[in-house]
Amino acid sequence: MASILTYNVNGLRSALSKGWDQWIGTVAPDIVCLQEIKMMPDQLPSGTLERIGYGAYWFPAEKKGYSGVAILSRKEPDRVVYGMDDPSDMEGRVIRADFGDWSVLSVYVPSGTTGEERQSFKMDWLERFDGFLVKLRKKRPNLIVCGDFNICHKAIDIHDPVRNAHSSGFLPEERAWMDRFTGKGWIDSFRHFSDSKDEYTWWSFRAGSRSKNKGWRLDYQFVTDPLASSLKRCVHLQQAVHSDHCPVLLETSLK
Repeated sequence: MASILTYNVNGLRSALSKGWDQWIGTVAPDIVCLQEIKMMPDQLPSGTLERIGYGAYWFPAEKKGYSGVAILSRKEPDRVVYGMDDPSDMEGRVIRADFGDWSVLSVYVPSGTTGEERQSFKMDWLERFDGFLVKLRKKRPNLIVCGDFNICHKAIDIHDPVRNAHSSGFLPEERAWMDRFTGKGWIDSFRHFSDSKDEYTWWSFRAGSRSKNKGWRLDYQFVTDPLASSLKRCVHLQQAVHSDHCPVLLETSLK
């Protein structure tokens, strides 16, 4: 059985200062997909991850203190691929690790909250990312795509769908992209098991949003159709408070 955890840590150094490494060592997933690491590998104290049993594969942004993704694994991958051969690779948004006949990707979709220019960039990026995955699936049909998609798919995924109807992250065009994406044979692992309301993965730091559970579900573990039978459980670990996001844990029968 392989357990895979995805976590937007909103700065790994900040998360480490809150005991993230001890926490991840206790939860002990087989694979950890990180987003928004906001650091270079040489900024991590030596031996931090090795002490808890992980090898680390980093894809930071060229700009320091910004974006970046990583994959940690207890088992050495057969292959690691950095980026998607796209100009946005300089922002450190996609990394892939292959294990036998299946692969895991850690993905950080751009945010559009800073204005129209970045929102346009986000939508263009999503189309290129979709095309990248279409090609990848022809070579690697068994895929698990983990990360912060910066989109709430449906009204059930956001605390106030009416007031946020025109907010980046819940725009009609973003939700329509997600409809098209899932319509191509991508399974939302969490919704595969649960249709519960009030299940979020991100809360603003403002106005006590987390304590009031005024959140958004932005973090996903999508799997391709052939892996459906391998899914055992997918849960939000909302007790983890190292970030404004919480991690999502997927348990599978994959080896």
